[in-house]
Amino acid sequence: MTSDLAVCLVSGGLDSCVSAVIAGQNYRLALLHCNYGQRTEERELRSFNDLADYFSVPRELRLTVDLDHFRKIGGSSLTDPSREIPAGESGPGEVPSTYVPFRNANLLSLAVSWAEVIGADRVFIGAMEEDSSGYPDCREEFIEAFNRAVELGTGPGSGIRVEAPLIHLSKGEAIRRGMEAGAPLQLTWSCYVSSGPKPCGVCGSCRLRARGFAAAGVPDPILGEERQ
Repeated sequence: MTSDLAVCLVSGGLDSCVSAVIAGQNYRLALLHCNYGQRTEERELRSFNDLADYFSVPRELRLTVDLDHFRKIGGSSLTDPSREIPAGESGPGEVPSTYVPFRNANLLSLAVSWAEVIGADRVFIGAMEEDSSGYPDCREEFIEAFNRAVELGTGPGSGIRVEAPLIHLSKGEAIRRGMEAGAPLQLTWSCYVSSGPKPCGVCGSCRLRARGFAAAGVPDPILGEERQ
């Protein structure tokens, strides 16, 4: 049987916001957020809650999970305060220090588990291949392989499938798609370093976001609000 319910991984960032808006065009939304010891954990959680309120998602379809093991494992400047987050974006083929090892597999596993419990047959993630030169778990090949694992590892007839609607879009294209669909981009937060009131503007995530808004030809509403 098909379901009208989809689990959306929502970090509080721009990509997951647009992905959730796209999912909401065909499904009722169940929103999943993970705290994993990242530097801006509190700020991202605030954005998640703001987005869940905006989408009028009922409390029983909001789930926040704490994943302390990422901080204990280490290996990423996002979760290890002793490591510096570099300014700017990484070079081609370089895995940046902000990569959290196999994070998306962990997040998707949780999302699929919850989907199986609540009867959802879709899981949405805002992964984009534009980031795949640095983040191997943002590639289409990874999503396809994960879907094969879901098919083999869930109960008979679950029908659960992961969708990444932004996978082939550039950041500018994702922003335009989100604006056309009415995505509340003003509620999102992308900075790896600052928890506000202003993003740092120099980390890789801030640079990628700025490049996207420039390509879309529109101002970033976060910056506009903060400069008023």
